Amino acid sequence: MSTPAAPLPSRRPLSLGVIFLTLYIDLIGFSIIFPLGPDLLDYYLKLEGHAGALGWLLGQIDSLARAAGIENYAPVLFGGVISSFFSILQFVFAPFWGAVSDRRGRRGVLVMTVAGTALGYLLWLVSGSFWLFLLSRIVSGAFSGNLSVATAAVADVTSREERSKAMGLVGAAFGLGLVTGPTIGALTAHFNLLTHHPSLARFGVNPFSVPAFIAFVLCLVNLGWIYLRFKETLTPAMRAAAREPRLRNPVSAILGLDNPAVRRANLVAFIFSIAFVAMESSLTFLATKRFGYTARENGLLLGFLGLCAIVTQGYIVRKLLKTMEEIRVLTIGLGVTAAGLLVIGFALQAWMLYAGVALLALGSGLVNPATTGLISLYATAAEQGRVLGIFRSLGSLSRAFTPVLAGVVFWVFGSKSVFIAGAVMSALALSLSFSLPKPVK
Repeated sequence: MSTPAAPLPSRRPLSLGVIFLTLYIDLIGFSIIFPLGPDLLDYYLKLEGHAGALGWLLGQIDSLARAAGIENYAPVLFGGVISSFFSILQFVFAPFWGAVSDRRGRRGVLVMTVAGTALGYLLWLVSGSFWLFLLSRIVSGAFSGNLSVATAAVADVTSREERSKAMGLVGAAFGLGLVTGPTIGALTAHFNLLTHHPSLARFGVNPFSVPAFIAFVLCLVNLGWIYLRFKETLTPAMRAAAREPRLRNPVSAILGLDNPAVRRANLVAFIFSIAFVAMESSLTFLATKRFGYTARENGLLLGFLGLCAIVTQGYIVRKLLKTMEEIRVLTIGLGVTAAGLLVIGFALQAWMLYAGVALLALGSGLVNPATTGLISLYATAAEQGRVLGIFRSLGSLSRAFTPVLAGVVFWVFGSKSVFIAGAVMSALALSLSFSLPKPVK
């Protein structure tokens, strides 16, 4: 493994606070759509029936549900399929945008990707047909490289000793954004402009135009923020040292990684991501089925998960990394995650459910900054965007297939099965993490 080149310590043109707010605003807009899946299905079904693209998609979903012996599962699978569609596009494009930012600079690529995402939200705002809604998801997914680019900027402006602690701040921005966005989406979904202004329908305005408009405005705010405050983090010499970017098969990009430490760390992160996404997509179903939770109680449970994650990644992990190496923090996090998944799976009372969620948030809050920091430290200074783009791409791949698979396993094999399987996968990731080399600092 070649020794990565450290960035010049005197070059600190950009503060972590600017990157934090960039990520936070972006994640709010990204996650506003999360709670709207079933309502989106109902609206487009009433508008278009079972014809066209929507009819074909629902036919495939119904076939899958019947094959698994599941009834009345179409709304859940519809949300999962739409999410998977977006994640597949992230899987394809995240490494590309990361590589472009290595060669062309972070600031310009962020401006381009955030502007493209804004266009996607604008299309959603006027998506009076299901085809236009799908187009909006295609555009948003194709321009979804801003997360990996902003994360690479963190690597540019931090020393190697501070790298993983700074990634904890990135994780806190993710957690806070993923709590705020769905809350805004759920609250604003009740404001239907067509109720009082039905004539707006001829412009494509739909019942979800208010959350779409908020996401669009947030993108514009983020665009202005980046333009005014986000200074370029790469010198011309660093950009010249990067390889020429090109859009390629993402699987080839992953397999083509020539650094064995980066490959192993990505494998650990990918296995963990599958376990976490499976939990994420099944938690509210378990709470509803086992404890009779309502939508409000599930919202409080998810809010508790997000709050614990914010505290862990914004404070606890930064304290631990002052005295512990990244690999040690990673192994502790994977072990605690496995324990949390088992507690949730076997919870018999609500307090046990919350205790398991707290353990899970603590464990995952240690894993995410540690793996991001390790991958950044293993990579050279000239390939931060490309390597972190591949890392984000693998996370998107796990989100592309895991929600649907976890849902089928949940309903066919029972509520415990998903969480036991997740604990086993966390244990597998833990065993692989022991062979990770100590990064050079």
